[in-house]
Amino acid sequence: MSFESRTTADLVRIAAAGGGFRLNAGSRTTADLVRIAAAASSTGANLTFAGLAARTTADLVRIGAAGKGAVVLED
Repeated sequence: MSFESRTTADLVRIAAAGGGFRLNAGSRTTADLVRIAAAASSTGANLTFAGLAARTTADLVRIGAAGKGAVVLED
């Protein structure tokens, strides 16, 4: 099962447990990505969110702020 097919709740659990992963995040809502990023920030998990070229700067700032350095944003 790819990470893209996992639910947001599953991804939050994985990140909260310290698991890092790369996610093609273009189809996820900004709110979902903020939740996942925040979970990673609490454990230091390293996440990469790809497919974000169409996001606004404000959305990218929200995601980045929630991740507190644990998330790499890609286009």
